[in-house]
Amino acid sequence: MRKLVWLVAVLLAACNSSQKTVSTETISKGPVDPKVYAETITEAELKEHLYIYASDEFEGRETGQPGQKKAIAYLKAEYENLEIPPAQSNGDYFQKVPIEISNIPVGKLSIDTSDYLLGEHVLTFSKAQSGDNEIVYVGYGIEDDNYSDYQGMDIAGKLVLMKTGEPMNSDGTYTISGTSEKSIWSNMSESLGKRFQLAEDKGAIGVLYYDADNYPRFKSRFDYMRNSNSGRMSLKDLQENDFSSLFIDGTLAKAILPSIETDQTPKELDSKATLAFESSNEEVDSENVVAFIQGSKKPNEYIIISSHLDHIGITEEGEINNGADDDGSGTVALLEIAEAFKKAQEDGNGPSRSVVFLHVTGEEKGLLGSEYYTDVEPIFPLGQTVANLNIDMVGRIDPKRDGDRNYIYLIGSDKLSTELHELSEEVNSKYTQLELDYTYNDENDPNRFYYRSDHYNFAKNNIPIIFYFNGTHDDYHRPSDTPDKINYDLLENRTRLIFYTAWELANRANPVVVDKASD
Repeated sequence: MRKLVWLVAVLLAACNSSQKTVSTETISKGPVDPKVYAETITEAELKEHLYIYASDEFEGRETGQPGQKKAIAYLKAEYENLEIPPAQSNGDYFQKVPIEISNIPVGKLSIDTSDYLLGEHVLTFSKAQSGDNEIVYVGYGIEDDNYSDYQGMDIAGKLVLMKTGEPMNSDGTYTISGTSEKSIWSNMSESLGKRFQLAEDKGAIGVLYYDADNYPRFKSRFDYMRNSNSGRMSLKDLQENDFSSLFIDGTLAKAILPSIETDQTPKELDSKATLAFESSNEEVDSENVVAFIQGSKKPNEYIIISSHLDHIGITEEGEINNGADDDGSGTVALLEIAEAFKKAQEDGNGPSRSVVFLHVTGEEKGLLGSEYYTDVEPIFPLGQTVANLNIDMVGRIDPKRDGDRNYIYLIGSDKLSTELHELSEEVNSKYTQLELDYTYNDENDPNRFYYRSDHYNFAKNNIPIIFYFNGTHDDYHRPSDTPDKINYDLLENRTRLIFYTAWELANRANPVVVDKASD
């Protein structure tokens, strides 16, 4: 499904909370005052780290590029200096994340004895290889409450030929709606994925999709990607999918079924199809960096604090995108939090639960490093992961925001766990007194920030999260995002808040309860 969902998204792009009442429950109290450790998080050390990490030497930390290798080497050296061990049992700080660049494939489609080269009458955006396939025509490829193009049709292991549009009655009304109004099936943006998913769920090995109006748009996108070699990065391990999505023009559609424009009757066809589209994808070498401090009392329960180590590299004009705020600020905050926990451990006050320091790669390419950690190879069981605190851009001030400069945007704290939200509020009230701004926590936020950073891969697995964020600014994803523009006093305050929150999560008697599990 990953390949199918991405494909539909690409084509569609070519075509087209409020704060809750604070709990009265008191936070856990004990003999250890975390302030002494929070105070080791200082402006000076954050600044020292960031002027190195967001320097030109790191070349914008592009995923898989030399600058990213310098970044992970720096992080490893810092954890070694702090004597914080790697999280992996093999003793390696680097968790390999298999990524590849999805380029346009090469090859052809054969219908009986006629060959159709990719880009000439047929388009596909990924590998598709299978031979001597039966073809079943399914009309519009629709199945609704009172209508089905699949009635009595066996499509398992076969290719399906379908066309855009929806059926109409003899009186000019639409069959699905029963009125003169079109249904969702006439909306290409909403129905394309539904058609493909329906065919896949019924066992088809692929779709030959005919849409005369939109084929030129698909072709334009195809030509752009082929000519600019502008593939996207994705996780190699999650790409495998035998379902083939092919877009065909009128010439090819009518070669398969001459009456396709007027014929609405599903049927098995006499023609056979062979798909011979080979991958031209490129592998990318990239890594997460993961260290941890083992819990003293509950070592098999885990708090994960994350930030992304990558940025967007060098522009075509040769300018370096240093990414001081995005996400150099989160990276150095995580290093300082790790140091604070380590000093507590050295004093015999280590956390009760294990604390994991997760620096993920490929965030700018689609949250790839965190997706690999959660969906492919979690180093620690997700079922024993209590919470994720994610730090992404915490060193600047949102120029669009009015109010106290000593603020932080919180996103997601109440999405899965009421307790986590209340704990966060209480910790802030007790220790840091920042203004907690929930503007972007709104379900209707058009920016959809909740879905756009690495915490989301934990949240979708029903792990409570908090996303700490300062908002965007004019230097976002530009070479001008440099360390001299960071507000280091704010970075210190925000980092301390995250440390205190992690401290409470790691040391409270019981893990926070998930009472709002997602579907």
